[in-house]
Amino acid sequence: MANKMLNIILGTKLKMSQAFEGNVRTPITLIEAGPCVVTQIKTETKDGYQAVQLGFGSKKLKNTSKAQEGHTKKAATKTQPRFFAEAEFIEGEELKIGDTIKASDILSVGDTIEVTGVSKGKGFQ
Repeated sequence: MANKMLNIILGTKLKMSQAFEGNVRTPITLIEAGPCVVTQIKTETKDGYQAVQLGFGSKKLKNTSKAQEGHTKKAATKTQPRFFAEAEFIEGEELKIGDTIKASDILSVGDTIEVTGVSKGKGFQ
């Protein structure tokens, strides 16, 4: 098994599809996973635990608050990330702010994954 650094990658659902094996239909969800940018590194001395904050996606600069713009300034990305999440270190090399993590860095063929999603809230509709 490959040397794993993180246990998480962010992605968005693109579409649903289906695959056929003989006469059996299997539903498939197509997910765009990564690339994620390291926007902050949490250390044991400063924050009390070790973690990495990842940013994924992009949004317009006019839709970003000044506080969030300042927070991601060190990452030196061309666009502002839309989603943020923290990931714990498992093992591996050191990461720096602004590094890009791809899905191929974390996943390999045959890996079993767990997917967690957030649905859009639509009230009482």
